Amino acid sequence: MRCTSTRAATAVRETVARVHNIGRPPRRLVLLHLDGSVDHLPAHGTEVTLDGKAVGFVGSAARHHELGPIALALVKRNVDVGATLLADGVAAAQEVLVDPEAGLHVRRVLS
Repeated sequence: MRCTSTRAATAVRETVARVHNIGRPPRRLVLLHLDGSVDHLPAHGTEVTLDGKAVGFVGSAARHHELGPIALALVKRNVDVGATLLADGVAAAQEVLVDPEAGLHVRRVLS
């Protein structure tokens, strides 16, 4: 009997997780404002880290004439939008381009 209860509980948890995550991409696009005191830009594919853990990667980086050094990166959806990230050892503040809750309220139309 215990095995059945455990299986049922697992099935319920998996169903709830699927419903919560349906239609929501696992990553979001952010504009990184890189620390300008460093003389190099992170290369394409460089890991983006938070507290020593990989949370995404850099797509491209450039020096903008007004914004200074910037980069586009894909980061995990659950990364705090206010967190300072590191890309190739360069501190980076995030500017949200895609809302972390994007897709949450989208419902599929069944025909």
